[in-house]
Amino acid sequence: MPDHTAIEQEDVPAPELPVTLDMPGKIADFLCTADLEPAERAALDLGVTVRCGQGYTLRVSAVPSVHRRLLARCQPLDGSQGSPAVPAQRKARREDENRVSSLAPSGP
Repeated sequence: MPDHTAIEQEDVPAPELPVTLDMPGKIADFLCTADLEPAERAALDLGVTVRCGQGYTLRVSAVPSVHRRLLARCQPLDGSQGSPAVPAQRKARREDENRVSSLAPSGP
């Protein structure tokens, strides 16, 4: 097709690529009981369980924005909103937050 010209779209952001992160089992257990969006639920459902010691991690592949939304849903584990914080859950959330924050920053 010699008449075919490329359409330049400068304002269109590059699509996010899936990233695989290990989510602590305490976080995965909490999220399994949460009301999640379909993309978040699918990411958890497709996760692979990896046994380690007494617990486990869930290896989740998803775009960074889904990882960030899942982390945001774990805020109650920090003991906010009048609910008591369980130290192990709070530590698991901090570990997950460190992994998610190591991803490239979100858009503008």
